[in-house]
Amino acid sequence: MTEAVAHEMLELSHQLFDRMISQQQAKVLRLAREAVPNIGPEDLRNAHDFPELKEHPTFEYEDGLLAGLISAQIALRAEVKGRLPARPPPTF
Repeated sequence: MTEAVAHEMLELSHQLFDRMISQQQAKVLRLAREAVPNIGPEDLRNAHDFPELKEHPTFEYEDGLLAGLISAQIALRAEVKGRLPARPPPTF
């Protein structure tokens, strides 16, 4: 894989994952607000603080999908960058 192809692949995948992650974040927030109406996006980082979310029928499933998308984005980026030749550190 050439460096140009790798960077193009990273850019395309970054755009795709960003759209998918944004959509899933909105869905997770919408579901969370069914159980806790005043919950905010930052609160979802500590969803375990809200026992009502544990009782929601699909919140944990959808939150798990979100975590999987984020993990896949990071893994793909690491895999592609790991296949590129190492660059010497910049000199100042």
